[in-house]
Amino acid sequence: MSMNYHNYNSSSRFDMVVEIANIALDEFKTHHITRNYTGLVQRYYQLVEEDYGDPRATRFPLMEHPMFTFGMVAIYLSWVLVIGPLFMRDRKPFQLRRTLVIYNAFQVALSGYMFYEHLMAGWLNYYNLKCQPVDYSDSDSSKRMLNLCYLYYLSKLTEFADTMFFVLRKKSSQITWLHVYHHSVTPLETWVLVKFLAGGNATFPNLLNNFVHVCMYFYYMMAAMGPEYAKFLWWKKYMTELQIAQFVLCIFHTLRALFSNQCQFSKFISALLLLNASIFFCLFMNFYMQSYRKSKAAQQQLQQKQQQLDATPCKADSNNNTAMVAQKLKAN
Repeated sequence: MSMNYHNYNSSSRFDMVVEIANIALDEFKTHHITRNYTGLVQRYYQLVEEDYGDPRATRFPLMEHPMFTFGMVAIYLSWVLVIGPLFMRDRKPFQLRRTLVIYNAFQVALSGYMFYEHLMAGWLNYYNLKCQPVDYSDSDSSKRMLNLCYLYYLSKLTEFADTMFFVLRKKSSQITWLHVYHHSVTPLETWVLVKFLAGGNATFPNLLNNFVHVCMYFYYMMAAMGPEYAKFLWWKKYMTELQIAQFVLCIFHTLRALFSNQCQFSKFISALLLLNASIFFCLFMNFYMQSYRKSKAAQQQLQQKQQQLDATPCKADSNNNTAMVAQKLKAN
């Protein structure tokens, strides 16, 4: 039974919720008798896919079922947390200088292309910045945005390499909980984007993220080119601030759609987008504050050492002067 969610109006939302709750309860009772909870989860997903899934997404590889993406995330976590560290335990770190330059250059080009496509496929032309529902039609612009969302999903899979390079180079300090969480969650989020929400307000965070990634991977590319380029990386401290600004804009944009009576974009999805942006905002703010404290503490230690070094010659000169005076007195 299909409820055709995309065509539901606000007056029938309560009936829709009641109907969904009754279906979920009936399915639970049926599967609970046989204790077939795996089958229950699969049945729930089947109902969600039938009622809310975008049939246009079925032509893309990996879109048939979310387990493919879950599996890749599981492999990623296994390598980063277990296999990779064991593999590198008795090995020297790889340099990978040329590989990193090429990889980061590729990510700059890919992010720049997707940023341009997000603008051309909607946000610079006919999308409404205040509120933009998802277009599920077969129009050229709608299919262009759908294809872009799928490319965005694939790009998140390629970003697994970020952490893999850290492991191979033994840069364990770079593999923070925030880093691993971010790279584990975004492939799952973007899979949902392609499967259910390929367009509209759901693509606004992608637009911002592409711009941030152009800057971020350009920074990484220059850093990988060697220490002679370090003088051009003075803007490192602004990268985290740019990422935080990204989530602030997402929060305000989602709040506008969530509390607007005229906005036809799903309130439930808006609430999820708000929750996601808020979680990342808190995580990045916490990372920023910790980094700021560490940087401030390091500067204070450096100043203290410098003061000690400055004081040492003065003390030596004072002792030398005292000795010279004593010698002159003895001579007289």
